[in-house]
Formats: sequence, structure tokens, C-alpha cells
Amino acid sequence: MTAEMRQLKDKYLAWLGDEITLRKVNDWLEITAPFLDRHNDYLQIYIRRVDSGYLLTDDGYIINDLEMGGCELNTPRCRYLLQMTLNGFGVQYDENTKELYICASSDNFALRKHSLLQAMLAVNDLFYLATPHIKSFFLDDVESWLEAANIRFTPRLKFTGASGLDHQFHFVIPKSRHQPERILLGVNRPDRSSVERTLFAWGDTKAKRSVGARAYAVLNDRDKPIAESLSNAYSNCGVVPVLWSRRDLVKKELAA
Repeated sequence: MTAEMRQLKDKYLAWLGDEITLRKVNDWLEITAPFLDRHNDYLQIYIRRVDSGYLLTDDGYIINDLEMGGCELNTPRCRYLLQMTLNGFGVQYDENTKELYICASSDNFALRKHSLLQAMLAVNDLFYLATPHIKSFFLDDVESWLEAANIRFTPRLKFTGASGLDHQFHFVIPKSRHQPERILLGVNRPDRSSVERTLFAWGDTKAKRSVGARAYAVLNDRDKPIAESLSNAYSNCGVVPVLWSRRDLVKKELAA
């Protein structure tokens, strides 16, 4: 399994490098990356030189797009979740321009670019269903379930993978006498793109975690069923898929 995951990671990185495109836009460099937003469009970020190195920004795309879709981030809970999500990636938010941005040097440029793209995806996935008639967020529901089931956990931990890139995991259940460390990712919008990101994050991180550590992907199936191919993709790569509707099937092993 280790060799297989290493091959998958290498293929992922090669694909990522091949699919990134660059374009000059006035004083900015536009980078198009093969990560899909909720419209199945590739994400774009913009970069320019500044005195301290480089400024990387999404030009306000993510927040403006969510607001146009009916998600107003004007409640204390929304603002808290937004800030907590961005803090996990070291990304800043400009309330005036609605930009997500980060500064980088030549030494950490690749890591900071990765962090901005991952923050854009995380914010997009966190809020994309948050239309006015929805009263809760999926990660809130996962956290509430863990607490109600007496499952001890630490929320929002960031680990550095073998590639040198950082990956944020939503919940980490520490090792016990009966079970190894367990890492949970809440997947609010299960699709091919989210599967690829999750599998890369775990494959890149697994070798640096404790022996026997396991990963779980908690899949939101409240609005539509999860395609069997997605669940199989997780299983084939050593990640346990957990349908939200059947979450109690893993309650005992997570609580142990």
C-alpha cells in the first residue's frame, strides 16, 4: 500500500504541474490551477511583486461568488467559521475588496500558493450550501455528532506532508490503548475533485503520522446519494468512506 500511495502521489504532482497555466494580465500574473470550484471551473489566482516578495490573491472571486449565490457572510457564526478556516492556511481576508490573499517570498512561494488555493477550496466547500434556509454547516454537524458520541478529538490541525506542503485536517482523534490515531475529513461536497484532494493530502501525510494511523472521509449525503465510484476510490486508497447517513456504524471504533 505504501508503494501504491507513493505512485499516486507522484502522478498527482506531475498532473498538477502539467495542468497549471500562466498568463500576463497587466501588472499581474494569472495562474490557472486544475482545482474545480462549485461551478466546475478551474480556480485562478493573481500574483505580483511587492517590496516584501510576492502578493497572491483570488481577486475577491470566492467570497463574491458565494454572496451572488445567496450566501451572505454577515453573521457572527459565518465570520467566525471564515476566519477559523483561513487561519488554518495562513491566509488573510480583506473585508473591503473581499479578497483572500497571502504574501510569499522566493523560498516559500510554492507552499504559500498551495495554501491560498486550498483556502479558496475550503471556503467554497464550507459555505456553498449556506443559503438562507439552511440553519447549520456540515462541519458543525460533524463536530456536534462527535461531541454527542463522546468521541474525543482536536479540531483543525495542520500537518506537513512528505512533499513539504501543508494539509489541514478537520478532526484528529488521538491514539488510545485500543485504536491508532484517526484523522477525519468532512467532505461537504463529495465529487471527483474533493476525492483527489483528500487522497493526495492523506497520501502525502500518512508516512509522517504514527504507525497504523487511519483516515476517514465523512461524506455529506444529505442532499444527494454518493456515487459508488467515489466511495470505492476512497476505499481503494486506504481511506475509510463514511456516509453521513450511516455515521453511527463507525461510532464505536472512533470512540474507542
